[in-house]
Amino acid sequence: MARWVRFRTAAGQIRFGTLDADRIDEYDGDPLSGARPTGDRTAYADVTPLAPCAPSKIIALWNNFHALAAKLDKPVPAHPLFLIKPASSLAGPDDRIERPAGYGGRIAFEGELGIVIGKRTRNVPPAEAGAHIFGYTCVNDVTAVDVMNEDAHFTQWCRAKGFDTFGCLGPVIATDLDWRAASVVTRVDGVERQNYPLADMVFPPAELVSLISHDMTLVPGDVVACGTSLGVGSIRDGSTVEIAIAGIGSLVNRL
Repeated sequence: MARWVRFRTAAGQIRFGTLDADRIDEYDGDPLSGARPTGDRTAYADVTPLAPCAPSKIIALWNNFHALAAKLDKPVPAHPLFLIKPASSLAGPDDRIERPAGYGGRIAFEGELGIVIGKRTRNVPPAEAGAHIFGYTCVNDVTAVDVMNEDAHFTQWCRAKGFDTFGCLGPVIATDLDWRAASVVTRVDGVERQNYPLADMVFPPAELVSLISHDMTLVPGDVVACGTSLGVGSIRDGSTVEIAIAGIGSLVNRL
C-alpha cells in the first residue's frame, strides 16, 4: 500500500511523493495522471503538507450509516443522498478552519472516509467501479449548522458546508486500504467524540462510485466523502479536531 502526499517545498514548488515513516520519496508529475520517481528523498518535517489532491468537487454523503439512520429514525435510502462541497472549500493537514465572516453560530465536525477518484468515471457498473478508485483519505466535513435552516423554506446544505476551509482532506491518499476492517476515530482537543466502523456503511465505496457516476461525471482527484455516523458535535473557536483512520493517519485542523 502506497501513502501519497502532496506538499510544498521550501522553494515554493508543489510536489508529490510517497510517505515512508518520516521521509518522502519524491515523484515528478501527479500520481493521478502518471508520476515518475526522481530518486530524491525529503524529510516530511522540511515541507508544508497540503491536501493530498485538488478535487474539482467533494461529494458528501448523508445518512450512509445504519447506526445513525436508526438513531435519527430515518429509513435507509434507496439511492445515495448527497450534496456537493465546492473546490474552494478545500483545506489540508494543519490548515486552520476559518469561521465565516459575520457568522457567530455553531460549527460542527464530521469525521469521514474519503474516496479519491483515479480516472474519469461515468455510468460505470458496480463490478468495474473499484478500478476507478485511486485510494482513500480522511475527511472533516465541517458545517455551519445554523446556516442550514436560516431560511424556513429551503435547507441550505451546500452553503452551510461549502465555506472556504470547510472541506478538510488528508494527510495522505492510501491505496489498497482494507476499509472494511477500519474505523473512523474523531477527537476534539484530545477527547474521543466518534469511533465507528466503516463496515456499517449502507453504500460501500465501489457501489457509491458506481451510483454517483450515473448522476454526474467524476474526474481524477474528485473526492466522495462517505458520510458520518454517531457522535457528530460542535466545536468552539480554538478547538483542535483530529480525524484518524488506521492505514491513512491523522488529519488535524484547528478552528
